[in-house]
Amino acid sequence: MPASPSTARAINDRLALGLLQREGPLTAGQLKQLTGLSRPTVADLVERLTAAGLITVVGESGEQRRGPNARLYGIDAERAHLAALDVRTGGVFVLVSDLVGRVLAETSVPIGGDTGTGPAVEQAVAAVERAAKEAGAERLHTVGIGAPGLIDPATGDLRDSGGLPAWHRSLAAALQERLPGARVTVENETNLAALAEQREGAARDRDTFVLLWLGHGVGAAVVLDGRLRRGASGGTGEIGFLPVPGTGSLPSARDCDGGFHSLAGAQAIGTLAAEYGLPVPAAMDGPGAAVVMREAVAETGEERAGRAAPTGDERPADRFLHAVADRIAVGAASVVAVLDPGCVVLGGEAGQAGGAVLAGLVQERLRRMSPLVTEVRASTLGGTAVLRGALLTARDRAQDDLFAPPDRT
Repeated sequence: MPASPSTARAINDRLALGLLQREGPLTAGQLKQLTGLSRPTVADLVERLTAAGLITVVGESGEQRRGPNARLYGIDAERAHLAALDVRTGGVFVLVSDLVGRVLAETSVPIGGDTGTGPAVEQAVAAVERAAKEAGAERLHTVGIGAPGLIDPATGDLRDSGGLPAWHRSLAAALQERLPGARVTVENETNLAALAEQREGAARDRDTFVLLWLGHGVGAAVVLDGRLRRGASGGTGEIGFLPVPGTGSLPSARDCDGGFHSLAGAQAIGTLAAEYGLPVPAAMDGPGAAVVMREAVAETGEERAGRAAPTGDERPADRFLHAVADRIAVGAASVVAVLDPGCVVLGGEAGQAGGAVLAGLVQERLRRMSPLVTEVRASTLGGTAVLRGALLTARDRAQDDLFAPPDRT
């Protein structure tokens, strides 16, 4: 059956808003060309969306002839403000943006491991309020949170996970209470990183890929046919618990020591670097692992590090990179054997720091270990991917809410 006039208008409005979201400001003439709608229909929807406060005139095109078609229309960025949080074991990174994702304020707050749950939550919430005030936001429409651990697919809450601070699980509820009317959502940090790499980073041309997160810990996110896959319990990608050879023990239900984490986590990378006589930062977290990887790549040079295997005359940094690639390939090969994603992105701080050199070494090992052709790429977003993913998710959800047609009864 043909759509009713109200349904057709809603479809046309959403089509135009989607174009403005993806393409940026457009003239009425460009909207007509891109949507295929008639000039009167475009004029009607422009008037309707302007009256609803969803779009506004943001400038004029470079056309010589001035007039209605020369006006540039864009999404009203001030219609809503958003917050994104990257929650780490040692603190929180926060940014506040407008509705189109333009960052207006950023801040971070360290939270010590001996800080109690109440004070830790208060510090994190105060950081969000501070950033919102700096951005000039009277209220926040949507807050997206990226955090380590499992997200319960039934409730959307962060599940109790061993080794993670208790204040992580209390933060979303506290923000909901202190920010009346805001929509607060939580997502696993590695999943958000994958969404960011898919939209803005190394996997923009891929509908199917796996992000292997190499930071303080290790994790994976799975995107199949353009969709993020979370699993029955929200645990898809908990690759730190993957039993692998070379660790001397097995992981447990509450502790990933003995799993892939013990081969490729930041502490393991630091220990391996020290064995090869390389300098190791005092704090072997994600940024510390990135320092080790970056300095090793810089010392080796791409030509030497790209060799399939050491030939006997390599410097310690060469041998270290080959040893790291051996370890990463063990976990990556398991993922490839099960999912055949065709592409693995090495994300996180260490994955980005290893760059094309590390990616090439891991790809060469996968080629020898598996008959499944797999391209390995380095992240282009690294440690910022979680925050970018949280912002993209908050923006999408806010726009879904604001762009929805009003209920008609």
